[in-house]
Amino acid sequence: MPANDIQKWDSFVRQHGHLLQLSAWGALKSDFGWYVERITITDSEGSITAGAQILFRKLPFGLGTLAYLPYAPIVDWTKPDQVQAIMQAVDSTARQNRAIFLKAEPGYGIKAEWMHTAGFQASTQTIQPPATIMLDLDDDKDTILKRMNQGTRRNIRKSEKFNVEVYEGTHADVDHFNAMLDETGERQGFGVHVAEYYERAFDLFVSRGDAVLLMARYEDVPLAGVFVFKCGDRAWYLYGASSAQERERMASFGVQWAGIQWAKRQGCKTYDMYGIPDAPESILEAEFQNRSDGLWGVYRFKRGWGGHVARTVGAWDRVYNRPLYALYQLLVRMRKRRISD
Repeated sequence: MPANDIQKWDSFVRQHGHLLQLSAWGALKSDFGWYVERITITDSEGSITAGAQILFRKLPFGLGTLAYLPYAPIVDWTKPDQVQAIMQAVDSTARQNRAIFLKAEPGYGIKAEWMHTAGFQASTQTIQPPATIMLDLDDDKDTILKRMNQGTRRNIRKSEKFNVEVYEGTHADVDHFNAMLDETGERQGFGVHVAEYYERAFDLFVSRGDAVLLMARYEDVPLAGVFVFKCGDRAWYLYGASSAQERERMASFGVQWAGIQWAKRQGCKTYDMYGIPDAPESILEAEFQNRSDGLWGVYRFKRGWGGHVARTVGAWDRVYNRPLYALYQLLVRMRKRRISD
């Protein structure tokens, strides 16, 4: 896609779409095993009315590709003609790229009936976390603080009292962030990307003003960091890391509060904590003190920031080759069993 068309695409996404549909996200994923195709529907004046950035990944043994739509297609789901037009274009591109199926995670505010009507089937295999905690940034700083629980406010004050310094990180700080991220992943039992992934994310997003790496330190010792991204009037806390050193200084609370304030200064109206266990809120509240597996550990941290639980419509598959799709599903189940054994 020519540079001027990419600018036009990104302008459309900033108005109507999600961070994961920006061209920079496609560039990031293209460096790590995926490739990108973008589709647009335009009106008589050439303005984009609907679109989709499709990620493709080659499957082993020459079986074809997996096609993936994160938070897409960007379309007015209440307009059947528009939905039909974009899905016809998506199907054509997917088949041209030998996709055996397309996985879509269209996001929030989408009705399951719309997905069924568009020819999708519900899938239990998700890539993005379906549930999250959303913070409202429309109010002033004091009101945002009052919505937090007492423990979170206390820990923010502790980070200030104990002289934790929060600053905007440079490219050199990505190494410190990666070291803490490896430590955090090992401590909490979740996987992380290779170090180069976060370096590339910094290069693609921070330089354009679409993200910030915030670091917290005490006497030049890195203690915590967060990567916060924005698109339009929304912000996302995608990656966070902390050190086991000086835990009593509550640096992770200080740097998270700085991330929220950064997003508010950018004009963002919501702050997405991005990823909690996919369970009803009643179960979340009943079990979070007793569980640490999966996203349960981070839920304990995220629930205190005064947001509300939100859930996407989940993951949906659009099948182009049923025999190969069945084989793919079998391989996924076998892999899960090996991991759990």
